Amino acid sequence: MHKEIIIQTGNINNATKALIMLHGRGGSAEDILSLATHLNVKAYALFAPQAANNTWYPYSFLAPPRENEPWLSAALELVGKTVDAAMKRGIAKKDIYFMGFSQGACLALEFIARHAAKYGGAVIFTGGLIGDKIYAENYKGNFDAMPVFIGTSDPDFHVPAARVYATTHILKNMGADVTEKVYNNMGHTIIKDEIDLANELVFK
Repeated sequence: MHKEIIIQTGNINNATKALIMLHGRGGSAEDILSLATHLNVKAYALFAPQAANNTWYPYSFLAPPRENEPWLSAALELVGKTVDAAMKRGIAKKDIYFMGFSQGACLALEFIARHAAKYGGAVIFTGGLIGDKIYAENYKGNFDAMPVFIGTSDPDFHVPAARVYATTHILKNMGADVTEKVYNNMGHTIIKDEIDLANELVFK
């Protein structure tokens, strides 16, 4: 189970904004934090929780959610504790941003959709809402025009484009201002165009 390991760095003592960064399967908090050097977040406090054994949940995000328990619930709880850690530093919810890659992107989406509010924004590098189908009953609240960027590849061997489209539809219905970009044969990675769009649309 995930221990409460949250790396805090960046402008941690003086920041008025925070970015919560969620690593992918097999990655680490340190890995995802290195991406911050390419984002317009120099003035942000950075928070990166660490998954036990570098994996947020054991099976595909497209598995029935019960198969990924209790790890999925524990991962969502750790993201919530990370939000709390930012707010305890005096950072308002409207100034808390989320970013994730792959498994971390799926986790970020699942957390914000289950706790929809006007956060600062979210950047999703290859991810979709979690489950063998969309469990719309789990998603409540309103994003109040919060900006979201979702970038992905078609095809992607982990995240089907159809789930990305379905995720965008749900988020838009919940009031998010979503920009979705699907790249042909990009591969399971993050490219400069996605970074540029994230900076332009979310970290502005």
